[in-house]
Order: sequence, then structure tokens, then C-alpha cells
Amino acid sequence: MTTTGSLRGRVALVTGSTSGIGLGIARALAAEGADIVFNGIDDDATGTALSRDTAARFGVRALYHDANMAQPTQIADMVRFTQDKLGALDILVNNAGIQHVAPIEDFPATKWDAILAINLSSNFHAMKAALPAMKARNWGRIINIASTHALVGSPEKSAYVAAKHGVLGLTKVAALETARTGITVNAICPGWVLTPLVQQQIDDNARARGTTIDDEKQALLRAKQPSGEFVTPEQVAALVIFLCGDAAAQIRGAAFNVDGGWVAQ
Repeated sequence: MTTTGSLRGRVALVTGSTSGIGLGIARALAAEGADIVFNGIDDDATGTALSRDTAARFGVRALYHDANMAQPTQIADMVRFTQDKLGALDILVNNAGIQHVAPIEDFPATKWDAILAINLSSNFHAMKAALPAMKARNWGRIINIASTHALVGSPEKSAYVAAKHGVLGLTKVAALETARTGITVNAICPGWVLTPLVQQQIDDNARARGTTIDDEKQALLRAKQPSGEFVTPEQVAALVIFLCGDAAAQIRGAAFNVDGGWVAQ
């Protein structure tokens, strides 16, 4: 990806950013010059090593915070940490997510509560904590990583689909509330990306059906994604970079599906 340093001097917080889509986004932001706060459930040593590597590779400041995204007080602490340590929070990317697959009648209530907390409520709590300072500076970019499941449903994913639909509603409300400011709020809806979350689903299916990993990858794509190819974290990250730029200043409350044609069917 060609970089221009267009975000030099900006500070970004990316939740769920130690692997998969979040890691791709954090690295792309750092490549454009943004200082980064990583977030994940990894141990401190792993998070610190990732931060140091990013700082050395891209010449930016990079830190790690292990906030549990199901805990509102920890989310607020992470936002304060970002502002205190790096001086501001200009770009908030809400990416953290978990998954559980089961029919509604078999869906554990604890799994429902956890998915709603991490995939939806965490976005609210992070925005609530970040918006006052963004409004004071009259500049901000909030990008919520939703899913094609924010636009369409799939069987056995009741909590995930409900949460991601909620993310789009929250995105629209936040965009309207900030419409007269220099803050934009948008959502990106990726299709299948070969993240650890998706890989786990593929592995589980292969075990349950006695098939190979490759067979399950192809079955997943055939069922939903007409392109027959996985979306990459780098492709999602490139859209994040665009939404952070001046050209996207009047894109507000939008949902961008990056899905190989999934929603076009």
C-alpha cells in the first residue's frame, strides 16, 4: 500500500487490534503516521512487543492497553490512557468482536450477553468516552467495524447478527449527533475475512463434518461470497484510511460493505 504520511500527528485507538482486521487497520494507520494504541486480551508482554515493533517499523508512538471490552469502566480507562499518554484521541476504530454459533433455542444466555457486550455495547462506551474531547477539538473519525451480518442474517448467529445490526443503528445516531461538527462516524461491513474468528469456525466445521480445512474454506466462500475470495485485512484498512481523510469529510452515517458481492445477491 502506498503511504503519504497523511495522518502524521493524529492519535488512533483500535480495539481488538492484536490480530486479524484490527491489526491490519492499526498497521495501516501507523504507516500513515498516526500514533497507535493497540488493544487486546493478550498478555502485557505480547502487547508491549507488538507496540515496540510498530513504533520501530513506522516511526510512531505505539502503546498497548488490555481493557476488557465487556467492561465499561475499563473502556473509559483505555480512552483516558490514550489521551493522557499520547495527548489526544483523534481516530477511534471499534473493531473488537467475538462469536458463538448455535440455534436460538440452544444459545446460552451467557454467550448472548457477552456478544452483545463486546460487539455492540463496547462501541457505545468507547464513543461516549471519546466524543467530548473530539468535540472540543472539533475533529474526529469514528469507524465501527460491523459486518455483512449488519445488513443480512445467517442461521445460528442470532447474537452476532443482532449486535452488528445494532452497530449500524448506533453509527447512524452518532453521525446525526455530530453532523454539525468536524467529527464523522461511519461503519465498514466486511464479508468473510480469514481472521482467527473465521478460522476457528472453519476448524470447528472441519472437525464436525470430517472434512479438510481447505474444503471448509471453499464451502464458506461458495455459500456467501460470489467472488470466491476472502477479503483481506489490508483491503478493509485501506477504506479506514480513506475515511480518515479530507475527501471523506461529508461521508457520515454510511455503511460500506466490502464483501465480494455477498450483499448484492
